[in-house]
Amino acid sequence: MFEVDCRGLSCPEPVINTKRALKAHPEGVVVLVDNRVPLENVTRFASAMGYNAENVEKNGEWTITIKK
Repeated sequence: MFEVDCRGLSCPEPVINTKRALKAHPEGVVVLVDNRVPLENVTRFASAMGYNAENVEKNGEWTITIKK
């Protein structure tokens, strides 16, 4: 699955990068974030676009798996 590294980025950049990645890879993507705000925003965006988003936290970083 295509991976989007958004660690260190401030909103709205993670959402914009996720939107671009989903356009190129509509089957789904994995997004890496290191802040709770992008976690919430990317998850909310994915849901609004009809995707399921699951996240796993490890050492203050989250892996968000977005798929149909």
